[in-house]
Amino acid sequence: MSLNQLEQIYTVIPTGWEVIHGDKEQWASHLKDAEIMVGWNRLAEACLNSNSKLRWVQNWGAGVDRMPLAEMAAQGILLTNASGVHAFPISETILAMMLAFSRKLHLSIRHQAQKTWQSTGELHEIHGRTMGVIGVGAIGEETARLGKAFGMRVLGVRRSGEPSPYVDRMFDKFGLDEVLQQSDYVIVTLPLTPDTHYLFGSREFALMKASAYFINIGRGGTTNTEALLEALRNGRIAGAGLDVFEQEPLPESSPLWQMDNIIITPHNSGSTVYYDDRAMEIFLTNLKAYFNDGQPSYNLVDFDKHY
Repeated sequence: MSLNQLEQIYTVIPTGWEVIHGDKEQWASHLKDAEIMVGWNRLAEACLNSNSKLRWVQNWGAGVDRMPLAEMAAQGILLTNASGVHAFPISETILAMMLAFSRKLHLSIRHQAQKTWQSTGELHEIHGRTMGVIGVGAIGEETARLGKAFGMRVLGVRRSGEPSPYVDRMFDKFGLDEVLQQSDYVIVTLPLTPDTHYLFGSREFALMKASAYFINIGRGGTTNTEALLEALRNGRIAGAGLDVFEQEPLPESSPLWQMDNIIITPHNSGSTVYYDDRAMEIFLTNLKAYFNDGQPSYNLVDFDKHY
C-alpha cells in the first residue's frame, strides 16, 4: 500500500480507527481484532470463530471461489470484490489472443525464436467473424465493445439474459448450445461456482465449429482439461487461448505446453500497472458507505450465487 493510498483511507475512517498494513509479520497478530479486512489468505481464516470482530472483507481480486463463503455467510460477514478492475487488461488479452490466432502470430514467434524464415500458412481476419462471450459481466461487455470495433457479430450468455449494448443477441444459460454452434471464438469469462464447474466438456466442444477457438480467462475449473485436450488433438476445435487452469501453476508435464495450437499465459490477464489504483477506488467507495450506512454498497457478493 502506497503512502498516498494510506492517506486516502485515513480521510475516510473515523477518529480512533487504526490501519494495520505491510508484511505478514506486521498484521498477522492483529487479525483477531480486525473489523474490516482488505484481501484474504489462509491466515485470515483465523478470524472465523464465534469471537470474531470481523464484519466486512474487501477482496482485492474478483474471484471468491477459494474463500470460505459458507462460513462467512453464517457469521454475517459481508464480502465485496474488485469486479470491474479487470475489464480493460483482460479484454486486451482476449483480443490479443484472437488476433494472434487469426494472423498466426503465435507460430511466427516460435519461428523467430528458432531463427526460421517460414510461412505459417493461410491467414485469417477477425473482421466479420462471430464472437460468443460466455458470462457477460464487466469484462464480457468490454470485450464485446472491442469486438464490435472489428466489425464482429457478438453473441452473449448471461444468467439473467438481459441485453447489453454491444451484444447483438443475448441468451440465458439455456442458449449456450446455440452460441457454441455459431461462434468462431468462444470467450469464457465465468467465475467458478457449483453451476459452472466443468461446464465445458466433451459435449460442448463437439458442438463448436472445427475452425473455432476456445479462450478461457475466467477460472480453470469451468473446463474439463482432458476433454479440452481430446478436442484439440482430434481437431474438434482449432485451438485454445488459456490464462487459467485446473492446476496452477500448470505442471511441466502438461501436454498443453507442447501443442502448437495453444497460447498459454500464467493467469496474469488481469494484471496491469493500474490495478491497485482501480481496486483502491472500489474500496474507498465501499469504506465511505460502510461508515455512512453500515454496509458497503459496491460489488457486494451474493453468497448463494458465489459472485
